[in-house]
Amino acid sequence: MELTTQLISILFFVALFAGFIDAIAGGGGLLTIPALLLTGMNPVAVLATNKLQACAGSFSASLAMIKKGLIHPKMMKIALVFAFVGSGVGTILVQLSPPDFLKKALPFVIGLVGLYTLFSPNLGKLQTAPKISQKTYERTIAPLIGFYDGYFGPATGTFFSLSQVVLRGRELIQATARAKLLNFATNFASLIFFIIGGQIVWVVGLVMMVGQIIGAFLGSHFVVKGGAKFIRPVIVVVCFCMVVKYVFF
Repeated sequence: MELTTQLISILFFVALFAGFIDAIAGGGGLLTIPALLLTGMNPVAVLATNKLQACAGSFSASLAMIKKGLIHPKMMKIALVFAFVGSGVGTILVQLSPPDFLKKALPFVIGLVGLYTLFSPNLGKLQTAPKISQKTYERTIAPLIGFYDGYFGPATGTFFSLSQVVLRGRELIQATARAKLLNFATNFASLIFFIIGGQIVWVVGLVMMVGQIIGAFLGSHFVVKGGAKFIRPVIVVVCFCMVVKYVFF
């Protein structure tokens, strides 16, 4: 892999746009992972390098949400711990075995998420009664999505957002804010174990990290300042773009 100035510049802007999209609806990996694969990196190095910049992006978005008072980390500490542990386990396993099954199953899962979102026009507009308790969510859903993020990753933010809306009855903007912090926890756990495994291509990851921070900052402020109405359509578009990508490319 030859790291030219042109290639580094392209990856920077891909990360910037991905950070913006990810802060709104998740799914930034739809852009960054294929871009990294085109550089010729091996798949595990791609996932590892992607985690470095994704971790920075989710941290930037989370910080903006916290400053705006949309989330309070102390109220989410149990969910954050379980999500962190799940992601760590997933990251260890992906370095031992390739995620072939998930590659085949993912288009169907994401397609269902997209269809559900598309045909639920009132999704997340109002807070509704939760279907499961906070304790159940923290100890089952959070670590399961965390495991998925560590083992594979694409659309983790989307899964966190939609699970908060559907299972916990939260408004979409509140669910999106919580998803950012949970996604940071899973990204951070995954990053630690990828660093231990020596899988990260640092030059690429650091350049993309800067792009992600800028994009996530812009995206999170877009949501806070009236962009919430765009969350649902962006989720739908991201889901169906991911289905097309995994089925046809």
